[in-house]
Amino acid sequence: MRSARSSSSIGCATSQAAHVSAGGLSIDTAIQPDPPVEHGNRAHVTVRDAQGVPVTGAQVRLEYDMPAMGAMQAMHGAAEARDDGDGRYLIAFDLGMGGSWTIAIHARTPSAAATARYTLRVGSSGLTVLGGEPERVADASAPASPGSGGEVSYYTCSMHPTVHATAPGKCPICSMELTPVLRDEARAGVVHIAPERRALLGIRTARVVRAPIDLAITAKGRLAVDETRLHEVALRIGGYISELRVNATGQSVARGDTLFTLYSPELYAAEQEYLLARHSQDARTDPGHTGHDDALVRAAETKLRLWGLGDDQLQALARGGEPIERVPFRSPASGVVIEKTIVDGAAVMAGQRLFRIADLAEIWVEADVYEADLARIARGMPASITLDYLPGKAFDGKVAFIYPYLDPASRTGRVRIALPNKGLALKPDMYATVTFKLPLGPRLVVPASAVVYTGPRRVVFVDLGNGALRPQAVTIGARSGDLVEIASGLAEGDVVVSSGNFLVAAESRVRSVGPFSEDSHDGP
Repeated sequence: MRSARSSSSIGCATSQAAHVSAGGLSIDTAIQPDPPVEHGNRAHVTVRDAQGVPVTGAQVRLEYDMPAMGAMQAMHGAAEARDDGDGRYLIAFDLGMGGSWTIAIHARTPSAAATARYTLRVGSSGLTVLGGEPERVADASAPASPGSGGEVSYYTCSMHPTVHATAPGKCPICSMELTPVLRDEARAGVVHIAPERRALLGIRTARVVRAPIDLAITAKGRLAVDETRLHEVALRIGGYISELRVNATGQSVARGDTLFTLYSPELYAAEQEYLLARHSQDARTDPGHTGHDDALVRAAETKLRLWGLGDDQLQALARGGEPIERVPFRSPASGVVIEKTIVDGAAVMAGQRLFRIADLAEIWVEADVYEADLARIARGMPASITLDYLPGKAFDGKVAFIYPYLDPASRTGRVRIALPNKGLALKPDMYATVTFKLPLGPRLVVPASAVVYTGPRRVVFVDLGNGALRPQAVTIGARSGDLVEIASGLAEGDVVVSSGNFLVAAESRVRSVGPFSEDSHDGP
């Protein structure tokens, strides 16, 4: 049960010593301050032999562990003791975060060795004793070499990997049978998990295969009007809008539809000149003097054409014999009115833009590609376009043009894809996500979920058979969907953990002094 708090203090309160006897040693441990905090803790350890005599010159070490919880990885740290004489040792350590921690005190003398285990909780008083176990004392006469990889390093619990015992037995925490860990396995961080327990933990494996993959380059894009299908309506003569047929932006028009009629005194006078020239031409009876009249008719007709009248309008004018007061002006193309600058009755001037008409039967997607990826994009490369407006639907197209300049602010280059716009489902100024696919050919791949990211390292767990899983550092390459390329570290046919590997990584990190040692730390 939890010990009571002592009233003694050295600058601050110290807990009552918690006693453990094992392996021919007696270990008493007290924590200062009491209750413990995240930073600035001290462990006061007293070591005595079986006769109760204080032991000086022992090797004393403290280890503290917190198991993995959810997405948080397991944490582990250690600190060496300072020998204060008369069997007393002082260990300074930082926990780094709140919560419950397992504390292990390892004490070793030339003739005896033991481990005392406790739990403590930041902010709660005292230590709780979990128990103790003896440790093996080195024997020079032992036949096995101390560095032999096949030698048992320790025995541990698959549920509580912080338990390290020197002999077979039961876990002092949960009473499960301890399993042996070989010395080379301990150095490599090998984890043993029985098939039955793998199923309970959701651990699954996948084989390393060689398969064709595509490099996917994703960019943000915007839908834009096809500039080659954009038309402007502007007058070449001044006048007054007398009847506005297309009176709203967004209205659809067909080629030849009347947009408006125009009353223009200048145009009306030019029509009269044209009719008079034709009348003079028709009245001339002397065939030898018709050249001048023909020139006048051609000049008047050319003026009307230049001001916007078509052949059908000139023919109608000639047949009617009277000038048209309100001349209709027609749409030059089919499409949608995206800009309108006039209202009915407005006065207009020559050169003034009245309408912009866009043919939306085909639309552009302009994607902004980062400078680093731009060299991979080529004309004709396939691209897939998705829009939030149409979830679950993708449009396939090809790169039609790569703009020869960069945006100096975003350091991106613009790439154009032309798409057919059936039913006008795609609308200008919509945002889109564009994915370019670059075939890379057959590559060595594993599921992306098999790779554990630990600091600057990338690690997978290789299934060695018989329940053994070994961490293996790898170099990854391109990623394609749910697959990731393995540039080095694995061979075709290897079997790796593809699901549940964070549970395996947490246990391997606690056991290992090898693959994870580069990014281990003494706190969170």
